[in-house]
Amino acid sequence: QVQLVESGGGLVQAGGSLRLSCAASRSIFSFNRMRWYRQAPGQQRDLVATLNTNDGYTSYADSVKGRFTMSTDDANNTVYLQMNNLKFEDTSVYYCNAEPRGGAYDYWGQGTQVTVSS
Repeated sequence: QVQLVESGGGLVQAGGSLRLSCAASRSIFSFNRMRWYRQAPGQQRDLVATLNTNDGYTSYADSVKGRFTMSTDDANNTVYLQMNNLKFEDTSVYYCNAEPRGGAYDYWGQGTQVTVSS
């Protein structure tokens, strides 16, 4: 059973920074892609960032482009989301997602709350 454990969420002032972590129970390279999603109260779950584990290529939602950066610590099976210049609109529960190689279903973490005060 694959486990993804997010951490690093919390309360931060607008303009501040936060780094989210997603610790996986197995190698990051057993996944084709790693993703971060977020879901604000009453809203749909939105894709925030994607990282291709084969070449490290990243892509971001327009709303966070230039402010958020996704990266990995391969030796520790960990994926990060560095969030800078946070805005009130970034307030959401953030979820780690992993697409396994040869699998039809993605894995999800439990989520971590990010609250940005104005």
